[in-house]
Amino acid sequence: MSLFPAVVAFVLCFIAIPGVFVLMRSCGVYTIVEEGQCLVYVLFGRVKAIVKEPGLHILLRDIGVLAPIVQWFGQRYVLDMRIDQQYLRSQPVNSEEGAPMGIGIWYEMFISDPVAFLFKNADPRGSLAANVSNSTVRCLSNMKLADMLQNRHAMSQTVRDEVSPKSHEWGYKLGSIYIRKVHFRDLEMIKQIEEKVVNRLRQVTAAIKQSGSNQVSIITSTAERQAAVEFAKAAAMRPRIVGEALNKVAADPDVESAMFEILETQRLVESKAKITLVPERYGILPELLASSGRGAQAPEVRPKTAGA
Repeated sequence: MSLFPAVVAFVLCFIAIPGVFVLMRSCGVYTIVEEGQCLVYVLFGRVKAIVKEPGLHILLRDIGVLAPIVQWFGQRYVLDMRIDQQYLRSQPVNSEEGAPMGIGIWYEMFISDPVAFLFKNADPRGSLAANVSNSTVRCLSNMKLADMLQNRHAMSQTVRDEVSPKSHEWGYKLGSIYIRKVHFRDLEMIKQIEEKVVNRLRQVTAAIKQSGSNQVSIITSTAERQAAVEFAKAAAMRPRIVGEALNKVAADPDVESAMFEILETQRLVESKAKITLVPERYGILPELLASSGRGAQAPEVRPKTAGA
């Protein structure tokens, strides 16, 4: 007996009450609208109700006593009112210079009039895409190539102003629109541009290298010239210093005579010549000169006296 209330509560909560609500919805008593949805009820080709606000709606109040008939014999359209977006790739246009260009355009759209969306155009989404494509080709053709590559904001505004009035008649309103990509369509032209860019980069690189080499050469030659000037000044200072020292030495005859004797002795030692020492009082020098065949030119050797 204690399980009977639990079973009754379970049946009421999970079977009976949900079944009653399902029956009421199938009979058109009420409906639930989700966020971003719109329900359009049509009976025999006539629109009976348009429900846009999210939440619980009593159809007997919105439609009247015909709500069950509309639910069973009519049609109910569920429309998504949220913002949608689409991207059209490579729309063909030509610049003023005759270059074949492609434009990629991105745009947003949403349903502004559910009735016009359902009954004024069989394919409003496709018609809007075709309208955007035609407006892009019509408005952006014969523009200067520089403007086409740079002024995308102005191009987007031009296309939007051209498309919006017509699309609103079909119940599809255009939101933001933006030119995302502008590119060349001719592959041969793309290759030529790439070759020109590569050649230009090579020229710029060569010019930079040449400029750097010229700067290095200028710096090197300047440094060498300054070094040569300094070395020349140093080489000119040495004779002046030596001359001043010799002038100071020449002021004293004894010092001058001793210095030159030392220099002559040093030169004889550095030359590694053979030296024969002859005593000055024994007259051997004339005999040596006579034996060598130069006796006639031999000078007379006079013995030095103590006074000398």
